[in-house]
Amino acid sequence: MTEPIVVLKNVRLTLPSRAGPVSILRDVDFAAREGQPLAIVGPSGSGKTSLLMVIAGLERATSGKVVVAGHDLSRLNEDELALMRGAEIGIVFQSFYLVPTMTALENVALPLEFAGAADATTTARELLQEVGLSHRIEHFPAQLSGGEQQRVAIARALSRRPKLILADEPTGNLDRRTGGQVIDLLFGLQRRRGATLILVTHDERLAEACERTVRMADGRVEGDTEAVLS
Repeated sequence: MTEPIVVLKNVRLTLPSRAGPVSILRDVDFAAREGQPLAIVGPSGSGKTSLLMVIAGLERATSGKVVVAGHDLSRLNEDELALMRGAEIGIVFQSFYLVPTMTALENVALPLEFAGAADATTTARELLQEVGLSHRIEHFPAQLSGGEQQRVAIARALSRRPKLILADEPTGNLDRRTGGQVIDLLFGLQRRRGATLILVTHDERLAEACERTVRMADGRVEGDTEAVLS
């Protein structure tokens, strides 16, 4: 078995509120193997998205250990976290978060330019062709359908060929047919690149398409179709 690319041990996340501290994640143990597509499911408020944000380093665990692609996130400062995230992780959200004043090509090229890539525009053009949008590269987000915008967002997330893809309800703003096309695309890209895909979803049918399903409830892992941690 390959080494896990993500390992969480005894992770807790507690956030402040007007009523006092709220426990979001409670003693979570979790691991994901390289190249594995897995789904995280559970009711609203179960901690699915929070778990994803902790893995991405967008939310700091209150306690416990989080290791992603060999990096202990507790040992990284904010600048180091940002560099690690840009190099190792691609994130796809339910909302597309495209820059409205930039074309599809410019949106995809942006993280490559931040990373100092000399061939940012060429790579972005190739990625947009891979997601079936070579004919829309000069269009702005407002000129694209929801499905097209999510394809641009996926191309942008994968622009630096990350080892880990995190997707939070990526079809939540799409109709069933368009959502199905986007998921087929995402799974296809994940397989071709050998990346790990961690997918948060409410859709049980979508979860069944993954190699593994992790079920959360009340901030804890309540079920797992594969035991990764020894």
